[in-house]
Amino acid sequence: MEKEDRLLRIGVLGCGPISQMAHFDSCQKARNIELYAICDLANDLRAKMAAIWEPTAVYADLDEMLADEQVEAVILGVADQYHVPLAKKVLAAGKQVFVEKPLGCSIEECLELEQTVRATGLTLQVGCNRRFDPGIRFAKQFVDEEIGQRMGFKAWYYDSTHRYTMTDNLQPVIHQSASARRPEGNPKADRRRYYILGHASHLSDTCRFLGGEITAVRARLLERFDAYCWFVDVDFADGSLGHLDLTIAIRGDFEEGFTIYGEKGSVKGHVYLPWFHKPSVVECYAEKDRIFRRPLGEDSYTYKLQLEAFGDTILKQVPQYGATVEDGTAALRAMVAIARSVESGERVELASVSGAV
Repeated sequence: MEKEDRLLRIGVLGCGPISQMAHFDSCQKARNIELYAICDLANDLRAKMAAIWEPTAVYADLDEMLADEQVEAVILGVADQYHVPLAKKVLAAGKQVFVEKPLGCSIEECLELEQTVRATGLTLQVGCNRRFDPGIRFAKQFVDEEIGQRMGFKAWYYDSTHRYTMTDNLQPVIHQSASARRPEGNPKADRRRYYILGHASHLSDTCRFLGGEITAVRARLLERFDAYCWFVDVDFADGSLGHLDLTIAIRGDFEEGFTIYGEKGSVKGHVYLPWFHKPSVVECYAEKDRIFRRPLGEDSYTYKLQLEAFGDTILKQVPQYGATVEDGTAALRAMVAIARSVESGERVELASVSGAV
């Protein structure tokens, strides 16, 4: 893809794994994005990334990068605990924000960030890249325009014991630094919380994107042989019913998918690991002509596509297709409600939950 004449000049904060695996390359390949600057406290890591990606500017301090008038937007590729405070800081400097999922760690801090975004009038997009899978976009259009009343929605996300065998071959070699800034404690020590924030963030956003607003959940959790399985009953605002299955990790292949059935048709989808850059296999069946429809051959580099949409929103005032700050808060509400339901064994209404996962 040739670059457009007007590029959004982006600074990437954080040279850790997600920036190395996705954001640096996506900035280079996106038609309307310029990887203008990178910023990281770790001198060795910052120097390696600068040598590989050759940005115009390199910073060790966020305040210095934010003071650069050429920087128009910032990608926050940092630990979850830093998302909200750093997003506020970037917005206060007048820069647009792209923040990795999940939006934050508590509902209260996300609500505060919503207020900040509204007050500044700037764009904040959450990195829910599944929305940009061509198959999922095709399913979204069919659900919105043709399926009629929804009856049921099922979605599943199965991480695999063998996933890293695949991803290690697909992703670049990740450079580490002993000087990298990390949150206090070990975020991975609480496995339930870590898995919900890391994996249910995808599942909950896809659920809302295709199924509509979630009003309540009832969740059960089983832990066996170092594996975790959440089964979640979902009530949607339109009265339809749903079921979510998050299992980490199955003794089998990675699998992510969904089924939707309604008044005038149905949808089935199988989603690949995003690192394959393959469109999900989605079939939409319309009862009116008894025909299955399936997209094929479209650009499926979802990490790049989400940045291009971010750029179009800012540079061309295209309506925001990616997850908004409100979407990020709603997805976290679903995750917190799932955690509360597991603890209580009861049905939990999303409007009533507070706190963190």
